[in-house]
Amino acid sequence: MQYLHTMVRISDIDDSLDFYCNKLGMVEISRREEEAGRFTLIFLAAPEDAERAREDKAPMIELTWNWDPEELDGGRNFGHLAYRVQDIYALCRSLMDAGVTINRPPRDGRMAFVRSPDGVSIELLQKGDPLPEQEPWKSMENIGTW
Repeated sequence: MQYLHTMVRISDIDDSLDFYCNKLGMVEISRREEEAGRFTLIFLAAPEDAERAREDKAPMIELTWNWDPEELDGGRNFGHLAYRVQDIYALCRSLMDAGVTINRPPRDGRMAFVRSPDGVSIELLQKGDPLPEQEPWKSMENIGTW
C-alpha cells in the first residue's frame, strides 16, 4: 500500500491557490477539467515532494472544485493535513503577513495550525528538533478552532 493524495473540496479556485501556493508555498503539479462531470481537479505537492509527485503521482493534495455551487461547511470532519516545515516561525510570520490567521501559534517551537479559505485545518510541524521558544509566539493565544 502507498499513500497517494488527500482530496479537499474547495469553493473558490483563486482563493484556494492563493492560500495553498502563494501563502503556504505548495506547488501545482497538474490540473484536469472534467466537463462531463462538471468539476476541476488541481493536484498540489509540498516543494520538497514536487519531483516525486511528478514521477509517482504522490504524495499530493487534490483540490476539487465542483462547478455547480455547493455549501462547504466544517472541513474538520476528516481531521487535518500536516506538513513538515524548515522554519515554523518564519512560515507563520509569512502567513500572518499575508493575512492568514494562526489559529494555534507555534508557542512550543514545534507545532502550529492554520485553516484554508474553506476551513480545512492544516498542521505545520517543525523539521527536526523544536526551535527555542520565542516571542511573539510564546505569548500568543489560540484563535478560533483548529
